[in-house]
Parts: sequence; C-alpha cells; structure tokens
Amino acid sequence: MRWRLPKAGSKRDGALEREFEFDGFREAIAFVNRIAELAEAQDHHPEILIAYRRVRLRWRSHSADAVTERDRELAASSTALAAVA
Repeated sequence: MRWRLPKAGSKRDGALEREFEFDGFREAIAFVNRIAELAEAQDHHPEILIAYRRVRLRWRSHSADAVTERDRELAASSTALAAVA
C-alpha cells in the first residue's frame, strides 16, 4: 500500500495517510516506538492509530494547514522504519 492523500471534502482530507500491518501487536508497537523516536528528533508528530497489529499514520503540517515537503520526507522515513525487523 502506498501513501495516499484523501480527496478534498472527505472527512479525512489534508494528510498523507497509510496503514501498516504487522505480524502481531508487539511488532506494531515496536514500529510505533520507532516512529515516536523519529517524530521527537524532528519535532514533528503524526497522528497515530493503533489497532492490534495495524498502525495508521497521518502526516500533516498543522502550522501550514497543508501537507509539506517535510511531511513527504517523514512519510518516506516511516516506510523505511516499517521494514526494520
């Protein structure tokens, strides 16, 4: 699955969004912890939803009221972190 930007006017518009699925809860939480480290280091924090072995991330710059290049870079970094075992 790729990152997507929901269409304008939808309830979930305005953020890069992707759902990741892992083998189990521990792996999902380990991923969330890696995202937390990235977010803290960059002082830019995504919305995170955890549902057992699924994690949904949404990157958006609230100060710009838009998706910025920084969000795109952090989304790409998130994808790389999902591949870490």
